[in-house]
Amino acid sequence: MRILLVIPCLNESGRIEPFLVSLKEALQGDSELRVLVVDDGSSKQEQRQLSDIVEKHRVGWGSLCSLHCLEVNRGKGGAVYAGWATAVDEQLLGFVDADGSCDAQSVKLLIEMARRQSAPCALFGSRVKMLGIQIERTWKRHLIGRFFAILVGSLLGIPVYDSQCGLKILHRSSYESVRLKLKLEGFAFDVELISALWGIQCKMLEVPISWHEVAGGKVRIIRDSIRMLSDVIKIRSMMKRVD
Repeated sequence: MRILLVIPCLNESGRIEPFLVSLKEALQGDSELRVLVVDDGSSKQEQRQLSDIVEKHRVGWGSLCSLHCLEVNRGKGGAVYAGWATAVDEQLLGFVDADGSCDAQSVKLLIEMARRQSAPCALFGSRVKMLGIQIERTWKRHLIGRFFAILVGSLLGIPVYDSQCGLKILHRSSYESVRLKLKLEGFAFDVELISALWGIQCKMLEVPISWHEVAGGKVRIIRDSIRMLSDVIKIRSMMKRVD
């Protein structure tokens, strides 16, 4: 099954290159893969720097496409959806964060698992600490993650452990079934996506993956907690209108 893997970026030229190197090493032999880096409206200088990095690593890696640039900042979800809109014959759609916090081997694992599924489904990376899984993150990220999981579970009724892990893969047919219902393109876009997939009874699997925090993140505990609550309330309101 062919897969389109989108890497959304905003001012990530300083962090993405090591991740592209590891992805290239892990996935270079996959002829059914297309990797698309999408810049979410960064400055022209940033886009040029990012394009130079992408073009450098396209050499010898046919799966990597030229940089796709958005004229204006749409948010992480907007960048992911813009990338997915370029799909041609891919049956699977995915995205992964540009900083490499979800390592290349985890990306490879989810791709392989998605291809083995007998029916359309969605697979989400999950930062759950268990035997053999390495999770390295600050107490701020852990606290925000658990707070958000409680919000999603209590307000939306979706029993997901980690809705915010930056690695997700789903069947294109499942996405197309809910695409027109999706309104959020920012912080909580993937929660709305999960909610919509839950609404059509799409099979969803959380896969424990290794994760390590990469310097340069923009997490702010008070600001992001308020934003989370606001977005989840919006999603809940939209769910009720649909019902």
